Amino acid sequence: MKIKLGVIFGGESVEHEVSIISALQAIKNLDEEKYEVIPIYMSKEKTWYTGNALTDIDTFRDFESLKRYTKKVTLINRNDHFYLVNTTGIFRRDICELDMILPVVHGSGVEDGSLAGFFETVGIPYVGSHVLASSIGQDKVVMKQVLRDNGINIVDYTWFFDNEYLEDKERILKNIEKLGYPVVVKPANLGSSVGISFVKNKDEIEEALEDAINYDNKIVVEKAVENLIEVNSSVIGNYEHQKVSPLEEVMGEDEILSFTDKYLSNGKTKGSSSKGMASTSRIVPARISDELTKSIQETSKDVFRLFNFSGVVRIDYLIDSKTNKYYVNEPNTIPGSLAFYLWKEEGISYKEELNEIISIAIKEFKNKEKKTTSFESNILEGFSGSKGVKGGIKK
Repeated sequence: MKIKLGVIFGGESVEHEVSIISALQAIKNLDEEKYEVIPIYMSKEKTWYTGNALTDIDTFRDFESLKRYTKKVTLINRNDHFYLVNTTGIFRRDICELDMILPVVHGSGVEDGSLAGFFETVGIPYVGSHVLASSIGQDKVVMKQVLRDNGINIVDYTWFFDNEYLEDKERILKNIEKLGYPVVVKPANLGSSVGISFVKNKDEIEEALEDAINYDNKIVVEKAVENLIEVNSSVIGNYEHQKVSPLEEVMGEDEILSFTDKYLSNGKTKGSSSKGMASTSRIVPARISDELTKSIQETSKDVFRLFNFSGVVRIDYLIDSKTNKYYVNEPNTIPGSLAFYLWKEEGISYKEELNEIISIAIKEFKNKEKKTTSFESNILEGFSGSKGVKGGIKK
């Protein structure tokens, strides 16, 4: 019997379109003999839709005109069975039953643990990292603090909230001066290089900060690495077992790998030719020593275990080519294109990767069911009416 797999994508995120590309890649490569795939699209207005039309990227070129071929739905748990239910009309009819969810989402509001928390509340099994791991992985400030406290190299940085910049700009600018230029300015909770600026001197800094503030209320400013080489690794597994892909050396056209480098290369923004992160210019394996490669791969396993990630992640690194010192830049809990292009270099097809991360999710769900999560209790028997409730309240 096939697993009824909901593939969910989109969401209210600046990486909305990137999510669509990644999800349709995944749907195309899922094993048709093992899975009955149900696409679930979250619009930017947070409305959920399902329907076969959502497997065609052309649908999203003019979704307002084509959404009549889809149904508005929500997810419910009925006696430990999970259904997409129609949200329009007088009767709330079941559209289909689901066994589990594969989230292919990117950015704040979805990849940051919000969606995982919803799935946990409903009770449905889902692929990938859970709430806390996803949240920490998305927040660049908390992530850096956890890495630093566990002895893992990160670049020097400062951070602040948008209101602090508005109220005391000079203090913020002085803290940045202490880092020394050049610096990299980032929104703390976004990905895909959105809102990121490479700043060479203090004349450029305010414009970069104001741009980042357009996207987030929490801003990170990092000391730029000199003689920079950017490499990425991918890890598949869970807390028990991990395996690491070959390293890729990423070739951006600017000082940082931009959104354009990642997703809009060659002007391919629409149609079946869109390749997402798979279209990025890269060299695999990275042109670094075997010793440095092995060290980074071991660090990737350490980071994966530290955050208790699950499924597939990508961990990005910054290397100073003169000193060979490397720094963890950030983990991506749901990487663009699910990092299939890295596993392909290991001889693992995208279909095989998807089978593996789904199997990990099934195993984790079964293990969780064996744990004690609640107690049978008669604690409420001693409370009767309003008197019992008020008895524990002091005014």
